[in-house]
Amino acid sequence: MDLDQWISKVKDGQHLSEDELQLLCEYVKEILIEESNVQPVNSPVTVCGDIHGQFHDLMKLFQTGGHVPETNYIFMGDFVDHTLLTLLSYVEIMKQATNTESYDLQNMDIHGDDHFMHSFLNLVYGFYDECQRKYGNANAWRYCTDVFDYLTLSAIIDGTVLCVHGGLSPDIRTIDQIRVIERNCEIPHEGPFCDLMWSDPEDIETWAVSPRGAGWLFGSRVTSEFNHINKLDLVCRPTNLFKKV
Repeated sequence: MDLDQWISKVKDGQHLSEDELQLLCEYVKEILIEESNVQPVNSPVTVCGDIHGQFHDLMKLFQTGGHVPETNYIFMGDFVDHTLLTLLSYVEIMKQATNTESYDLQNMDIHGDDHFMHSFLNLVYGFYDECQRKYGNANAWRYCTDVFDYLTLSAIIDGTVLCVHGGLSPDIRTIDQIRVIERNCEIPHEGPFCDLMWSDPEDIETWAVSPRGAGWLFGSRVTSEFNHINKLDLVCRPTNLFKKV
């Protein structure tokens, strides 16, 4: 397995062979399974929002912020869908996560809501079709979506900044409750795991039903109490729900 050669290949806009992609995904799963649901990360670290398959933006991000292992990153989910270069983006992130001389869990990939219901969202928004076009079968899609089930739920920077894709949950009062969630599965339709992926902040005090149909809307008092209980300075998240006007 030649990670450096694979990284150069993808940077040139070339796809890995099906066997190479399978080998990479299996290797990444071996790394991810060792991560905690709340993976501790030390600063300095660069926190990145949703990529959504924007391969050229991802390359620009590395060009601007620095490459691994010189720069550490937290990618906060939604790596795929919405573009025709989703697969290249996915592979680049997976390879950067393994591109350290001794993998120290500093280069983090967090669950996102685009990894919810593999058989639905990735079919609707393009990842499945792209894999079919590139490889002529669905094997590559299966290898990649299997990895999603191993992604961690959150990261905590210096013990004071919690990074999560969605938001808070009425079923979660302490960070220790996140640590015991069973994550090696597809994201459920409801419950704390689901809420961490889908909840959104809103200009309210407590809780409200989310128009997404999953997760909750949470307000300022909820956030303040959660931060106080867990001795946090900040909850960091990359995504939000906006109403069309």
